[in-house]
Amino acid sequence: MTKMLGAVQAGSERWKAAFNAGDAAACAACYEPEALMVAKPFGEFVGREAIEAFWRTLIADGYTNIEYLEPTVTVIDETSAVLQAGWKMNKAEGVITRELWVLQDSGEALLREDHFEARGA
Repeated sequence: MTKMLGAVQAGSERWKAAFNAGDAAACAACYEPEALMVAKPFGEFVGREAIEAFWRTLIADGYTNIEYLEPTVTVIDETSAVLQAGWKMNKAEGVITRELWVLQDSGEALLREDHFEARGA
């Protein structure tokens, strides 16, 4: 369980660093190839290519400086965990209702599902 918690924390930090560096491809690399992202009010995005395009547009529109507020990680089993948190950035804020992180054979955790809501824009 501790291994899963560490993998989720490392994956989450990797994603935030990529976003704040303006690197949409590195953001998308934090997702499994067929991942599902539900971004309210923007829509649903399936697969790394669609997810990367979403992040690329957001970054191009000047969004940056993401911070997670009071994140909690619930370990489901030895290979999966769910992260929930509030979040804020320079031009919006919102809530992460479900980031499902899954441990890969490589030992790193990747997002299988990402459900969040944005408020303000």
